[in-house]
Amino acid sequence: MSRIRYTRQLPAAFTAAGLVLALAACGGSSTSPDSTAAAAPSATTVQLDPNADLSKQSLSMSIWEGYSPPDLPDRIKKDLGFDLKIAPHATNEEIMGKLTTGAETGFDVVFVSGQYAQALNEAGLLEPLHSELIPNLANLYPEATNLSYDKGNVFSVPYTWGTTGICYRTDMVDAEPTSWNDILAPKGKARGKVLMMTTERWLALPALKALKKSINTTADADLAAAKDLLIKAKSTMLGFDDVTFGDKLKSGEAAMAVAWDGWCPTDNPKIKFKVPAEGSDLWADTMVVLKSSKNKEAAHAFINYILDPKVHGWVAANILYNVPNKAAMDSVDKALLTTYPSLAVTPAQLLEGESIIDLGPDSVKYTRLSTEVQAAQ
Repeated sequence: MSRIRYTRQLPAAFTAAGLVLALAACGGSSTSPDSTAAAAPSATTVQLDPNADLSKQSLSMSIWEGYSPPDLPDRIKKDLGFDLKIAPHATNEEIMGKLTTGAETGFDVVFVSGQYAQALNEAGLLEPLHSELIPNLANLYPEATNLSYDKGNVFSVPYTWGTTGICYRTDMVDAEPTSWNDILAPKGKARGKVLMMTTERWLALPALKALKKSINTTADADLAAAKDLLIKAKSTMLGFDDVTFGDKLKSGEAAMAVAWDGWCPTDNPKIKFKVPAEGSDLWADTMVVLKSSKNKEAAHAFINYILDPKVHGWVAANILYNVPNKAAMDSVDKALLTTYPSLAVTPAQLLEGESIIDLGPDSVKYTRLSTEVQAAQ
């Protein structure tokens, strides 16, 4: 079993501010943080042929490195009859830059996190899904159709989902952390050995939740209060780390870290994962079909193939993230659920987290907060 590292949500040169400007150029709109759904901007107009000869089509896809089975192109060719070309992207920001700045990509299907799928849809870049061509949608948990960035899976299909919490060493804390304040103001042995993320929305999350504010807030007063808490916390931290925090926990360099559930190395018996009492987020990574695709039947056949329990189950067993596919999760080795308890979390428990949504032009407020916190002395 190998833990595959990838940068699903790390910041790149294409910043949130640049994303907002690019979407504005594409006709994207601002979204209120109180929004509960993100409807497609227009009804489906393209008629797809359910009996199309897929061997006459091909598929170009962009996904994070290591986020799908390595032999997937061979399996697609064998089982569906068309060629699959995979062009990996390192970050959401990287692929969004390609899709929203007019660069010719030729992609048919892309994988992006939920709030980015919402932004692409609002920019008019996504094909509404033809559910009749994706019968394996029936394998999804009912809860997976109720994600606030796309209620009813109108334009996206969730691929993985999870939450964020505190990953900690039981032998390096005085007591089990139960609050985000244990990260923001660590006491005893943990002081000076705490790691937090720099990724914009996740940098702000501990402070906003500690303040009992929405992680989608755009209120200046909320963000100012969060910034003050985060700057104060810097004096008690080891540093920022979005990628290697698990290694630092295993080595004993760090005692606690803000972490995505699947990246907390609980295969080490001294390391545990805890969602604080104030609550956390619900993030999701999704599959979307681009409106510009010339291979839409193949794209839908591909998504249907991914939702096969044997294919989708590979993700949970190898990337160690939950997948919103009941049949796939039912197939996961029960011993793995003991080693990685986050895989045993139920959909109902995940939905207790607050879904991250796209904030349109207000996203720059989080960019500014992140920049100012990291620059503060």
